[in-house]
Amino acid sequence: MKPALAEFSRRYGAMLRAHLKRRRPTLRPAKELGRRAITMGLETLDLARIHERTLMKLLISPSSASTRRDGIIRRAGLFFAEATIPIEKTHGPARIASAHLNRMIQTLTERGMSLATSNHRLKQETAQRRLAEEALRKSELHYGLLLEQSRHMQEQLRLLSRQLLSAQEEERKKISRELHDVIAQTLTSINIQLATLRREATLDSKGLERKIARTQQMVEKSVNLVHRFARELRPTILDDLGLIPALTTYMKNFREETGIQVSLSAFAGVDQVNGDKRTVLYRVAQEALTNVARHAQASQADVKIQKLNGAIFMKIKDNGKGFQEERVLRAKKGKRLGLLGMRERVEMVGGNFAIESAPGKGTAVLAQLPLGGGRGGEGALISKLKPGRS
Repeated sequence: MKPALAEFSRRYGAMLRAHLKRRRPTLRPAKELGRRAITMGLETLDLARIHERTLMKLLISPSSASTRRDGIIRRAGLFFAEATIPIEKTHGPARIASAHLNRMIQTLTERGMSLATSNHRLKQETAQRRLAEEALRKSELHYGLLLEQSRHMQEQLRLLSRQLLSAQEEERKKISRELHDVIAQTLTSINIQLATLRREATLDSKGLERKIARTQQMVEKSVNLVHRFARELRPTILDDLGLIPALTTYMKNFREETGIQVSLSAFAGVDQVNGDKRTVLYRVAQEALTNVARHAQASQADVKIQKLNGAIFMKIKDNGKGFQEERVLRAKKGKRLGLLGMRERVEMVGGNFAIESAPGKGTAVLAQLPLGGGRGGEGALISKLKPGRS
């Protein structure tokens, strides 16, 4: 497009927009444009093309609502007709052609407007389709992650089941060996002592009392061993007196056997929870303290049981060497049986379980059990238990 024609087109567009914006428009600028077109040697068809391009830009604009488009086309047509009058007077019969051209321009404009509307709708549908595809992709990733987590949990449960069976068998072997090697031998020795006493009763009455005393000590040792096995399998004090006395007795024996100082603080109402939850709390504390004795190299351990927001929170914290959580959780087979067993026990009664540890900073075992039938959330466990690092 030549510079003069381009300038005329910009001027025509500016005057047409100004005409459409006025409440009481005048057609005098249109006549001036017509006279300018004559001096430039433009025909009616040239002016029609300029008018069509300008009008299409106005109609495609988002600000032009569909209810206003008919009015814009009608008023723009009057402006174009007025602009062609000077050309028609100069070219004579062009008036008839102008009317026909006006109708053609109106038809083309309406078609262009319909095409622009369809194009706009197509863009909206394309954008919506892209959003739907993105949402579907994210959903597939989310469900893929959930599926992977489910597979990982199933694998953990299968591993835990195998390890529990293996641990049960090892425990049975241990108890069998203890019964055979300690109690059976002790009872055999008692039987031999009693047979000897029978033979020597009439020969040496003075040494009889000493032998009877030794036999009584052996009987007492056997009884204590049986009591210890019974406590390890299931402490009767837990059922008879409650969780706090059972933990107190266990921790006293633990302190005597390991030399590790251990303290207990608990709210009184903990003994009012049902038997399954009392057992879980006892076993978690027992397993955690066993790990402290075996691995932590600690001199102090503290057990706290609190009631917060309708749930029971238990924390077992030691001052030992600690460990890297990821390394232990990824360990194979028996190296993480204790952690998996504690987690399984807690989750079995609707609770949550967590471990907090770092090298050189000790370890904290965290357990949350609901007081009622509800299920606690992991977020509540972290926010309530972790701040108290005592």
